[in-house]
Amino acid sequence: MSLFDAIDNALGANEAHAGLVTAAMEALGGSSGSGLGGLVEAFQAKGLGDVVASWIGTGQNLPVSAEQIQSVLGSGLVQQLAARVGLPPEAATALLAQILPQAVDRLTPEGTVPAGGLLGQATGLLRGLR
Repeated sequence: MSLFDAIDNALGANEAHAGLVTAAMEALGGSSGSGLGGLVEAFQAKGLGDVVASWIGTGQNLPVSAEQIQSVLGSGLVQQLAARVGLPPEAATALLAQILPQAVDRLTPEGTVPAGGLLGQATGLLRGLR
């Protein structure tokens, strides 16, 4: 099962939702396959470490705005992601602001970023669904 499938199943999301989250993690992880780690680093670099930490932790998830998503990802990446799933950039950032906290929360059921890149993330997610 791919990370895309794991996110899609966990979120009960449609293909565009899961595709958007997966594409963001893949883009930030590059060839290293550390998508979730790359996403966390990107949020920390923009001063939003407390927000992303809340999604990883076992407590309440802090909200994120579309503007904060835009700041973290940058306009070029937002445009690429939006085009990939067939949405306008504004809709893509708004959708990511809604679903990214839940996706990261589901990918980190034990309150930590799983080791092992995308495979480790998918495995951790599947363990959390039992």
